Amino acid sequence: MRIEKNKSLKELTTFGIGGNAKFFCNIVNESDIVEAIDFSIKEKVSFFILGGGSNILISDEGFQGLVMKMDNKGIEFKEERNGNVYVKANAGENWDEFIIECVNRELYGIENLSYIPGTIGATPVQNIGAYGSEAKDTIYEVRVYDTKTKKFYNMKNSDCDFSYRNSIFKKEKRKYIIISVIFLLSRNRKINISYKDLKEYLLSKRIKDPTLKEIRNAVIDIRESKLPNTNFIGTAGSFFKNPVINKERALELEDKYPGLPIYPTDDINIMKVSLAWIIDHVCQYKNKKKGNVGIYKNQALAIINEGNATAHEVLDFADEIKGIVREKTGIDIEMEVEYVL
Repeated sequence: MRIEKNKSLKELTTFGIGGNAKFFCNIVNESDIVEAIDFSIKEKVSFFILGGGSNILISDEGFQGLVMKMDNKGIEFKEERNGNVYVKANAGENWDEFIIECVNRELYGIENLSYIPGTIGATPVQNIGAYGSEAKDTIYEVRVYDTKTKKFYNMKNSDCDFSYRNSIFKKEKRKYIIISVIFLLSRNRKINISYKDLKEYLLSKRIKDPTLKEIRNAVIDIRESKLPNTNFIGTAGSFFKNPVINKERALELEDKYPGLPIYPTDDINIMKVSLAWIIDHVCQYKNKKKGNVGIYKNQALAIINEGNATAHEVLDFADEIKGIVREKTGIDIEMEVEYVL
């Protein structure tokens, strides 16, 4: 394994922002992980795991430790008689390319999560979700390296403490390094088209009984209509989480701001409210810009790099949005994007 010094990180993120890593290496197998962690201990520096660079903001000062980019590849399929299929994918695999492979094999379960940028390894960390589905719905096991015990082992779904855009991997940063993920998919037809935007799209196309590919194509069309293309616009996607608040407070806000979308959660006493709607309609921040950063025209949750933005500019703009949301609604919103310092 080769260790590089002073590696530029901005080109490795979809935001196109950030300084250098003091040390940098590519991880292609489990022994690389052991060697990299031993190196960080020897050098007395912290480490950071980098995947596709799509949900992070690197500081202008960079990272004064070891950045480990997960490049381990490989996908394995294990068929069961009842139609279930266990699919093991290594952390360095591209997430959407993985979905393409599963859809082509007519495996149900992850099609609603199409076109989300990133790698397999980030999937459990964020418990990524879209259009009525979450990663936790299909994750069976996660193989990890425990940096405290220096052991490899598998964690069951129930061990991962999944919740909305959260997991044990996010709560206990740098304790676990994700090696691979096993998904439990199915050959038995089971689709989820209950999400409003997805349902309306399919109705508009007069698709009553959608195939897997039609659901995937619908999700892609919807995402492309709302979110910036990271090939041309610097962004980390949704910068903030949708607030999850108690039902009484959510209904009060709905009464104060008619039209505010609110959604049920697994807990009948907790509701999720649309932060994008609040930013657009309550805060009047639609298309808001400040210096080199701004809000994407079609999605208020997406902060974009207008060209030469710095991390400091992005954070200042985010703080401004937090302040106006708090002033108008009393809600303290949280970043979904991870700030790497």
